[in-house]
Amino acid sequence: MTAPTLILTHPDCLEHHPPPGHPESPARLEAVLAALRAEPALPLVWGEAPLASDAALLRVHPQAHLDVLEDLLPAPGARAVAVDPDTSLSAGSLAAARRAAGAVVAGVDAVMGGTARAVFCAVRPPGHHAEPDRAMGFCLFNSVAVAARHARAVHGLERVVVVDFDVHHGNGSQALAEQDPTFFYASIHQIPCYPGTGHAHETAQGNLINLPVPPGTGSAAWLDAFETRLLPAVAAWQPQLVIISAGFDAHRDDPLAGLALAADDYARATAGLCAIAPGRVVSALEGGYHLGALAACVRAHVGALTAA
Repeated sequence: MTAPTLILTHPDCLEHHPPPGHPESPARLEAVLAALRAEPALPLVWGEAPLASDAALLRVHPQAHLDVLEDLLPAPGARAVAVDPDTSLSAGSLAAARRAAGAVVAGVDAVMGGTARAVFCAVRPPGHHAEPDRAMGFCLFNSVAVAARHARAVHGLERVVVVDFDVHHGNGSQALAEQDPTFFYASIHQIPCYPGTGHAHETAQGNLINLPVPPGTGSAAWLDAFETRLLPAVAAWQPQLVIISAGFDAHRDDPLAGLALAADDYARATAGLCAIAPGRVVSALEGGYHLGALAACVRAHVGALTAA
């Protein structure tokens, strides 16, 4: 019997509460979960995201980073505390972030153990902006980096690739590529845009590819760059595992950036990645801030994961 596509999530991920009006709200995850549960034809199995252990987090983040966040954590019922102008902590934030990282770690275990053909981690907060010693850009822990280091430490993998199609460059994930030549990071993103990193000349030790595209880029140009430049670079690395930073804020309706993709573009991009690493794809939700567009994009993305 073919292994199923696994969806990992947890109610704790709804308990991260930035200030009212913040775009990274629990409504994002609620929209994602509702969209997936409304697709009974998709062969999905649901599982509970575990808490990431200190040991897993410490492969990327120093103890001082964990300590700072614990010290800042407000008491239950207290107002959220600002970490930077974009990023905040509420009482439930660290549990949510540990579930988010733990989901991607568990997803790696599932595909490596053969119990899942692909995994989508329906979690929040996002993670790809979190640098080893700095929470930023809505992100507290870099979940995909934690999972990549777990894949190496626990499963002995030497060629792990993170592919990031969030509209914003994952500066935190790039930081890991700059430290670890066994980790390959490939990102297609808008420039100029937050956080201002990810220029094409940034290549680390040959294990980093950045494909910046300008505001206004639509489906045809974006897919051309993805399929003729990013996918061949990923395939050449001969990955033993592909982890996707699955941000959907390059959709034309998203309010935080200026690209013009459609939901079907994500299905096509996902299918291309699955063809490179069949049975070894783990995806984690990053951005996406228009609820209707986010729901449609996640349906397309997960549909492609199940079809691979």
